[in-house]
Amino acid sequence: MEESGPLLTNDAVVFGLLAVTLAFVFATSASKHPFWQKFYRYVPTVLLCYFIPAVFNSLGIISGESSQLYFVSSRYLLPASLVLFTISIDLKGILKLGPKALTMFLAGSVGIMLGGPLALLTVGVMFPDIYSASGPDELWRGLSTIAGSWIGGGANQTAMLEVFGASPVLFGQMIAVDVLVANLWMAFLLYWAAKPEKLDKLLKSDNSAIYELRDRITKFREGIMRIPSLGDTMMILGVGFGVTGISHLCADFLGPWFGENYPELDQYSLNSTFFWIVVIATTLGLILSFTRARNLEGAGASRMGSVLLYVLVATIGAQMDLGAVLDNPVFFLVGIFWMIFHILIMGFVAWMIKAPFFYVAVGSQANVGGAASAPIVAGAFDASLAPVGVLLAVLGYAVGTYGAYLSGLMMQAVSSW
Repeated sequence: MEESGPLLTNDAVVFGLLAVTLAFVFATSASKHPFWQKFYRYVPTVLLCYFIPAVFNSLGIISGESSQLYFVSSRYLLPASLVLFTISIDLKGILKLGPKALTMFLAGSVGIMLGGPLALLTVGVMFPDIYSASGPDELWRGLSTIAGSWIGGGANQTAMLEVFGASPVLFGQMIAVDVLVANLWMAFLLYWAAKPEKLDKLLKSDNSAIYELRDRITKFREGIMRIPSLGDTMMILGVGFGVTGISHLCADFLGPWFGENYPELDQYSLNSTFFWIVVIATTLGLILSFTRARNLEGAGASRMGSVLLYVLVATIGAQMDLGAVLDNPVFFLVGIFWMIFHILIMGFVAWMIKAPFFYVAVGSQANVGGAASAPIVAGAFDASLAPVGVLLAVLGYAVGTYGAYLSGLMMQAVSSW
């Protein structure tokens, strides 16, 4: 029987639905009604912005897979929001966060590398049939593409597909595992980002550097705050989307140029235009933070950046199929165990070095989600911290192929036992 398509197929209509959803969430979160105040005491705003579109997608009202909204948001709105966040950032303050942030990022990478083989081994004991496939349909080949995605990103995932040769059918199933498990973990991080104190206490962490950075940026904002004029808003949009345009212009040249002239550097994702868009937008934003453009924060630059970022959150949620777990439950079980091992390794390292939960969350999401969602998680702690997620996510592109390749070899060894 042929499956019916989504109820809403026009992206303008879908975008309108997502915009109304975001408006509803923020209107109710600001409500003085006792019900909503009690509700949002337990349910973070950003989590609803993420899950309501996921429900729409799961019920067949919209289709995130066939929509172009995520592509538009990630390629146009994300770079602009990164610029608007970074023009007021305290770069020296970020550098003062110290080595713990990098340590937790690397712990996350190691957690993905080792978590795959451990998960495959664990589920294989319960369901030995997962080793029965042969050739391109061998499960470990597909899982290697998830390793590429979870350490680096789409370019690294594609690299693993080419290296290990998973079949198209298996690769499609792995994408479903990747999206659902990664998004469930992101939902968990967003929930606890709203109240990190409990986990910080559990980890016995020193989060003073994070709060000092946040307070310093808040003080700077208060000193330049003003009611924005139409000219201010146009300037903010001009800077955000102007730099985004420059980023695309450079990326359209650099990506293909590296791919054609230095194909051996593809392992660092230097042939990916998205990589260059994110890097250039972030770099130019940081450069602008040393100029008078920094004062646009007083007219609401980061607030506009938050608007763009929340649209991205909604489009990410719109790609999540909550019912997909029923299609291949064993595959999803591998993904869930994989994420659990990743969490355990990160949690152990965080406890050992007394790292704040902020480093755990952003270090993990910089691996699993990459540049598209790491700033969302970082910004859920405080909007001024979003660039920290970007800086760490860029590292994932560099180490993603190496880590995923080694993880793939280990999973191949496990499957051969």
